[in-house]
Amino acid sequence: MSRTPIHRASMLGAAFLAASVSLAHAAADPVARGKYLVAVMACSDCHTPGALTGKPDMTRFLAGSEVGFAMPGMGVFAPGNLTPDKDTGIGGWTNAQIATAITKGTRPDGRVLSPIMPWMSFANLTRPDAMAIAAYLKSLPPVKNKVGGPFGPSEKPTTLVMTVVPPEIYAKLPKPPAGK
Repeated sequence: MSRTPIHRASMLGAAFLAASVSLAHAAADPVARGKYLVAVMACSDCHTPGALTGKPDMTRFLAGSEVGFAMPGMGVFAPGNLTPDKDTGIGGWTNAQIATAITKGTRPDGRVLSPIMPWMSFANLTRPDAMAIAAYLKSLPPVKNKVGGPFGPSEKPTTLVMTVVPPEIYAKLPKPPAGK
């Protein structure tokens, strides 16, 4: 079926209108926009208990991880509780402080987030998008979940530890028993 230039223009116009309505809805509902951004940025991959061990506990969605990432010379850092729990999460943070942590890597207490948190990539978020993420996180049910750490390079972590090692070190690690 051949389409006329007018038909193609009408289809293009309809697509543009649909995209505009979708963007307008996202702007009108920052929580919905934030939920979308948290999903595409895969925040739950690190910040949901069990996600890093293959069994995410969705009853504690974004409540922090029991697995820490070892950063050579820096220590071990476990992804924090992103729910609005006042004691163990970000419930005491303002939306602006959350947006600053996401885009600048600085917590309200002044501590700089570990480089394992990709805030350097998230620095490119627009302010409205960062604020939408904050609004969404604040809309979640608070979950009390104290995450271990951070642990300095000479401290013994109390979490499982995920370590990235150079290939020459990995090659020297003991092999698992046969049949496993």
